[in-house]
Amino acid sequence: MDIRLYNTLTRSIDLLQPIEPGRLRMYTCGLTVYDYGHIGNYRTFVSVDVLQRFLRSEGLDVTAVLNITDVDDKMIERSREAGHSLQEHARIYTDAFLQDLKVLDIQMPTHLLRATDFIPDMVSWIQRLIDTGHAYESDGSVYFRVSSFPQYGRLSGKDLGGLHSGARVDSDKYDKEEARDFVLWKAHKEGEPSWDSPWGPGRPGWHIECSVMSMKLLGESFDLHAGGTDLMFPHHENEIAQSEAVTGKLFVRTWFHCEFLLVNGEKMSKSLGNFYTLRDLVGMGHKPSSIRFLLASVPYRRQLNFTFEGLTQAAASVERLRAFRDRLRTAELQPGESPELLSAAQKATHDMRASLANNLNSAEALAAIFELVRLGNIALDQHQVKQADRDAFLDVLRRFDQVFAVLEDADREKMGLLGAAAASGPSDAEIEDLLRQRTEARQQRDFARADAIRGQLDAAGVVVEDVKGGGLRWRRK
Repeated sequence: MDIRLYNTLTRSIDLLQPIEPGRLRMYTCGLTVYDYGHIGNYRTFVSVDVLQRFLRSEGLDVTAVLNITDVDDKMIERSREAGHSLQEHARIYTDAFLQDLKVLDIQMPTHLLRATDFIPDMVSWIQRLIDTGHAYESDGSVYFRVSSFPQYGRLSGKDLGGLHSGARVDSDKYDKEEARDFVLWKAHKEGEPSWDSPWGPGRPGWHIECSVMSMKLLGESFDLHAGGTDLMFPHHENEIAQSEAVTGKLFVRTWFHCEFLLVNGEKMSKSLGNFYTLRDLVGMGHKPSSIRFLLASVPYRRQLNFTFEGLTQAAASVERLRAFRDRLRTAELQPGESPELLSAAQKATHDMRASLANNLNSAEALAAIFELVRLGNIALDQHQVKQADRDAFLDVLRRFDQVFAVLEDADREKMGLLGAAAASGPSDAEIEDLLRQRTEARQQRDFARADAIRGQLDAAGVVVEDVKGGGLRWRRK
């Protein structure tokens, strides 16, 4: 089946055609490990994971590279504030990042790279840029000369020709020939970590890191580069310039950008009190499978509006899928098959694959699966499902979970990976509020939501008991 993705570079939905038939090489900008990742970060990583899983399910050999930025301005600032060395600070939050990936069932990349392991390669690439006239040294720092690369701006569509003296395109506070030039190597400052270079001690700029690491592992031209839309400019624009200026080759064929995540319709920020890490949500008792489902449910090119009501609905959706699979597995069925049900299973598989192949439309793919669940439950109620039908339906669910990875119920074990942040669970007030929501849902005959809330409480270690004569009581396990 042909796979098409929106390519930011061409601004169109293009056929995905790997340079090497049957093998796709891709790079994803990972986390800058100065703190815990937030749910906006994980919206991107889950979308990329769904893409990689789908490509592999379609028979492609995917070589996936993910980087960790363990040196930049913010890393240095946060490590100082915490009283850590840069290496210790990076280790703490790299470990946390890897835990979070495991909790969300995000597959580990083929290669996980740390920027500080490639600094000699970065120095060599910067020297090549100087030698070819695309970069220059000034007071121990090195800058890319944007005027030497006429194609600059074609990814983002930005016209920087009108920048005046003193304007800035990034946060690098160093002397430049032109305002739009960007830093490749930063001269050493007192109290900052540094590495040796031909221009004196210093450290690489952020942009050069991804170019060098991606080309080191994937070659000077590769198939797909992924990241959030916030990285399109200047980061990805600069990657293209500093890469293609030396090689003269197309750096990346397809640019895959994931849209922003909003919280209750607003940009996520600590000042608004709507800033959440994965650990925050798990600590409230929300299951990792529900979080993953919600993050994957909205197509990656649409903004996702995160709400706790949406998270509760996601939990109900996951439980509905799991309940259907369990019902199929345990039902006592007669031998034989139903042509109508086998056809429905085939259609669900086809529609799911076709939706994902059409620019990774996860919403349409989920709709195809839930239509099969609806038909299957009706057929089970009417005792129409036979053994061959069950096998076909279970195969559809298996194919579905190869991509979405939410059916296996390992939530308690995953929550335990986050230690005290998850083990503490919801407060007494939060438990009482969830019970109130459950009671309201039952009164409104919204039993799916009521069951999802009860499952959420169970995952948090809360036992709910009916009291004789009416009412509820709860206790922690």
